[in-house]
Amino acid sequence: MSFRLRVVGMLAATVTVFAAGCASTAPAPDAVSAAFTGKSYVLLGEVHDNAAAQQQRLAALKRAVEQGWRPAIAMEQFDRERQADIERARRERPRDADYLIAQAGGGAWQWPLYRPVVALALEYDLPLVAANLSRADAGKIVRGGLDGLFSADERRQLGLDGALPPDLVSAQTAVLDRGHCGNFPKAMLPGMLSAQAARDAVMAQVLRPHAQRGAVLVAGNGHVRRDIGVPRWLAADAGKVLSVGYVENPPGDGEFDMAVVVPAVERKDPCLQARPAGSGGF
Repeated sequence: MSFRLRVVGMLAATVTVFAAGCASTAPAPDAVSAAFTGKSYVLLGEVHDNAAAQQQRLAALKRAVEQGWRPAIAMEQFDRERQADIERARRERPRDADYLIAQAGGGAWQWPLYRPVVALALEYDLPLVAANLSRADAGKIVRGGLDGLFSADERRQLGLDGALPPDLVSAQTAVLDRGHCGNFPKAMLPGMLSAQAARDAVMAQVLRPHAQRGAVLVAGNGHVRRDIGVPRWLAADAGKVLSVGYVENPPGDGEFDMAVVVPAVERKDPCLQARPAGSGGF
């Protein structure tokens, strides 16, 4: 069943849920968590710096877990090489989310926003899975193509042994160009497209072993989009996937099964510093 859900406000807001042409109202987290039923893969998106959206997502996930669901939780915020560090930290301090983050985290993530998800996994003894392709590995692909990182057998296992589908290339190109304010360096495009596809394929790969118990992916909205993200690499199990976007603007048709719209975070305009010299105003 396909859902379209919109939330405006914070955790206490009510929402309108559209399912098969019928509308009803319900507390937002309950409406979202109810849609997890029967799904092997629940992909929960985010705008990385939007705390309100992350609170909405945590509330939905927590409700499902409190009601007895015991999924694995895979997180973009942990690079796949850090899985051993996650397991070691759990052995050393089983309930200490801060310790685990210190041992296995990294990068520029705003970790206080993600600590509650880590703590939830530890509280209920859920598998915590490092899901991301590291920046270093992505860089190898940008510079040397997929063969710069993966063997032929690894490419086959990931589903990356052929050319990327034209519709995926077109849609992802538009996302990259928009993200770079129309100034994306065209010479880097093939490598960037391959790196983005590799990230999503790797995330799909780490989810599959947990399908029977249920697997949750916590990642940016682009990674959970049905048209360009991880669902493309779970195509054989398409009916078992639920994609939930936590977005600041209503999404386009077909991007998510469910979308939760929250107020935008106030930010500086990133395009002000991205304009080429002499470009003038927009």
